[in-house]
Amino acid sequence: MKFTYYLASALLGITFLYGCSEKPREQEPVKIILDTDISPDYDDVGAMAVLHALADSGYAEPLAVVSSNAFELTVPVIEVINTYYGRKDLPTGAPKGENAPRMNAPQKWPELLVEKYPHTLNSAADAPDAVTTYRKVLASQPDTSVTIVTVGFLTNLAGLLNSEGDEISPLDGRELVNRKVKRLVSMAGKFPEGREFNVLIDSTASEIVFNNWPTEIIFSGFEIGQKVITGYPLSQAEDIDSPIKTAYVKALPYWKSDSLGRNSWDQTAVLVAIKGTDPYYSLKRGRFITRGGNNGWEDDPNGPHAYLVEKMPVEQVTAIIENLMHYQKK
Repeated sequence: MKFTYYLASALLGITFLYGCSEKPREQEPVKIILDTDISPDYDDVGAMAVLHALADSGYAEPLAVVSSNAFELTVPVIEVINTYYGRKDLPTGAPKGENAPRMNAPQKWPELLVEKYPHTLNSAADAPDAVTTYRKVLASQPDTSVTIVTVGFLTNLAGLLNSEGDEISPLDGRELVNRKVKRLVSMAGKFPEGREFNVLIDSTASEIVFNNWPTEIIFSGFEIGQKVITGYPLSQAEDIDSPIKTAYVKALPYWKSDSLGRNSWDQTAVLVAIKGTDPYYSLKRGRFITRGGNNGWEDDPNGPHAYLVEKMPVEQVTAIIENLMHYQKK
């Protein structure tokens, strides 16, 4: 029964992916920075697969992948995945300072990936400050051209907003974001109200970002990715050998709740950041209200924030994301 369900889902995903894979000539690739806490959970690995698959399809131009988690293996894991997909030179970075979040995965899949696959840096401590990476990348891009998608803690973005003008750019962080960033897509919050991990872990940074960010913010809330269960078909695919599969094979058996796959919180955010909301989701516009580690919401048709609302059936979104995670670099 399980195999039949996922085979049908995978085939459905192929149909939907091919149906929308031809990039319209007028559509330029989305210039994108991915900010990930890649270690406490492994949907980040799936999110990086979605990023690279859509980049190789012509939909995205990755500018950087940075870690919001100071745990030592985050940047080596990022390098493993970037290298596998042929982008080993993508800029990266990690938060600095004693108060930066440091969280490891209980399943120990990061250790397995850095042992098995090539990478350059051995520790996040050896990587540049993520805020410096942000400033360099943003300063080099055309105005209002960059999409940032954050699928982890808001630590780096708070640091960016608080940064001062320097030799990279005379603009302070908020001015730089306002000039260069088109929108922020954030896997954060639970809607219309609730308590969510990414907001909670660095609640001070979350409050700084969501109260002061000068461009549009689109939230992919906890309730969106919770229903999109992926990874099991990938773990069973005999014709695939990738670090994405390796991570899921290692991590899935750890919790009984993951026996059919893992929630796709981060993949949904990356999909929307690159492909847009339609036909997957509609938007509820308003204002995100920070309450320590919790969030509330105020409806406002002219508000600066919006959260995703289900539109396409969950089974179809699941199949699309699963298929993107199967992508291998030839």
